[in-house]
Amino acid sequence: MITDAVCSARARALWAAIEPFAGQVYFSTEANAEYTALGFGAGRGSLGGGAQTSNRDAYNASRGSALGHARDAVVAAAFAVFEPGMVAAAVERGWAVTDPASLAAARRRGATDSLRRMLGEEPEGLRRVVELLTRATEPLQVAGRPLFAGLCAIDLPDDRLGRAWALADRLREYRGDSHTAAWIAAGFDAVEMGLLSEQRWDLPPRTYVYTRGWSDAQLDAATRRLQERRLLDGELLSPAGRAAREEIETATDRQLRPALEALGEDADELICTVGRWSATIQAAGGYPDLYGAQIAARVAAQRQQA
Repeated sequence: MITDAVCSARARALWAAIEPFAGQVYFSTEANAEYTALGFGAGRGSLGGGAQTSNRDAYNASRGSALGHARDAVVAAAFAVFEPGMVAAAVERGWAVTDPASLAAARRRGATDSLRRMLGEEPEGLRRVVELLTRATEPLQVAGRPLFAGLCAIDLPDDRLGRAWALADRLREYRGDSHTAAWIAAGFDAVEMGLLSEQRWDLPPRTYVYTRGWSDAQLDAATRRLQERRLLDGELLSPAGRAAREEIETATDRQLRPALEALGEDADELICTVGRWSATIQAAGGYPDLYGAQIAARVAAQRQQA
């Protein structure tokens, strides 16, 4: 059994390697074109470097399509860190445009076509990555992890590049569901978690969290609650707040233990290969570098103009 320290180090390295490879679907020209063909509006513009933001309704409904034709409030609950009313309204509009199965298929086509453009049909190490991602995801349990469970209910594609992306997408959502469980267990709500996270990432206060749809009144109330618990000093993390936020991350890491133990020493090989692909994706503008900082700067500018 690996130690907690090794578990955390490998879990974070694996997340860093996989995030651009799996998450590029949210910034993909090809995925946006698929959504537009289904009847969604245009995307919300470029983040710079080529990364494109999806139409808000398409983002929420396409990610939520893993849950099938779930009620909009159920999708909002699964997303956790977004303002529920904003997600629910977007999903309701999305289900009026198309059905979840069609949207899930479009999402996968867009993601795979985007990767094919940036990495080629058969990037070096693809067969081995599919093998390792399969091994990593097989022991993971769906209990308490709605988005991961939903993706596991969708058949994997036959082509290797599409299968590698779908497996990485499953692993990404497994970590996301685990992260939600960790902060709920620690007694935080979604607004508080957003405020603590942007501080952990050294972003200006109320920039990244503002993109999740929370109002100033909700942010004010959450800030006061965190200050009363001595987790924020003004709007910045106190030492106690930093320690509490780190424990949430560590608790998330521990939930990746089954995947890491299944991989064993081969975890480094997976991290290295997919990390190399992710670097290529970022260099091609498929996933924004320093995503949080770019979002923060953009939102700050928008709020100044308002």
